[in-house]
Amino acid sequence: MTKKFIYIFLFFILIIQGVSVQAQRFPKPEFENGHTQPEVQKPEARSTALEYFDIFVLLASLSVVSWLVLKKRSRRGVLYMSLFSIAYFGFFREGCICSVGSLQNISLALFNPNYVIPISAILFFALPLIFTLFFGRTFCAGVCPLGAIQDIVAIKPIEIKPWLQKTLGILPFVYLGLAVLYAATASDFVICRYDPFIGIYRLDGTFTMFIIGGILLLIGVFIARPYCRFLCPYGVLLNWVSRFSKKHLTITPASCIQCKLCENSCPFGAIEKPVPEDIKLDRKTMIFRFIGLSIIIPLLIIIGGWAGSQMHEVLAKVNPKVRMANEMIEAMENPKGVESLNIESFKSSGKSASELYEESAAILKQFERGSWILGAFIGLVIGISLASLSILRYREDYEPNRGDCLSCARCVDFCPVKSEGDELI
Repeated sequence: MTKKFIYIFLFFILIIQGVSVQAQRFPKPEFENGHTQPEVQKPEARSTALEYFDIFVLLASLSVVSWLVLKKRSRRGVLYMSLFSIAYFGFFREGCICSVGSLQNISLALFNPNYVIPISAILFFALPLIFTLFFGRTFCAGVCPLGAIQDIVAIKPIEIKPWLQKTLGILPFVYLGLAVLYAATASDFVICRYDPFIGIYRLDGTFTMFIIGGILLLIGVFIARPYCRFLCPYGVLLNWVSRFSKKHLTITPASCIQCKLCENSCPFGAIEKPVPEDIKLDRKTMIFRFIGLSIIIPLLIIIGGWAGSQMHEVLAKVNPKVRMANEMIEAMENPKGVESLNIESFKSSGKSASELYEESAAILKQFERGSWILGAFIGLVIGISLASLSILRYREDYEPNRGDCLSCARCVDFCPVKSEGDELI
């Protein structure tokens, strides 16, 4: 257990160092070498009627998959729905609007009163969460086109060590924090810009994004759904909500007979094994761990907040106004240099440099606060992950982990217990 604590703590240090590197994924355009940022993926606008039709299809798909998972317990049915989602939400609708990217619209609307959020964005964000609250992560099972395309290539998945899975599981929280920070400050929609599968669905992505998507799919043959498990920021919200779901997929429709056939059936490592009551920690060990965590968690929050605030200037470079202000300052310091197209365009806009600097300073203040919250949030996540390693919940049966389980229904085919009436928990 101590070794796992050390691994996760070291991973936390790497994250703090890596967030600044993450920001460098969004460099300013360099016209000298022909490099430009990938464009934010946006399809042509649709009519209001078609937007409402998309919402209807989403609602119907969620209903069908929930019925297939909880009532019919049909893995084949979920697979067919996955193919439908790939066809409709993927290739036909070109992956937009998607529930994963909609959390950026929600973040921008919460922090920018001037932004008018489309009703479709609100419903695509809310409906999967509502269904998850009642039925578990059925959206992930066969509705999300990003998950569906990975699910069909998971041919020979291998098991990942639990401590490694928990450690890599911190990355979606980092991605979520960055996405909210950049959307709230109106800097960028990074989820849409760097979605690895949208280019495939639209058949017009950059070569780099095609390669990234292809690599993820290739990895997905052996490590099931790598984007869903170790990157997807919307999956963090679904994970939280699913833990409180009223009903959830069960491995067996009746009492577990301890046959162990389902033990290794989940490619996502989401099956909790029985824990007998005689495995107990002595009182002294429990007190020691409680005291240790009571010190470590607040310390991680403080360290994370401080480290995040120290990197706010680096993170703020994603914002175009901050980037433009920095470029103007560099040009003033080197008056003999050749002005870039960005500077020439700014000067022709009629806006004064002082106005730009004031706006940039205000944005930097936002990033200073937001980066502190982001760092503290990551520290809290690390602390909770450490605490979860110390919590031992006794259980009699093999059960899906309500947060991690994607409700794909793979495990139900391994259970020999049959019943006419499924028992839902």
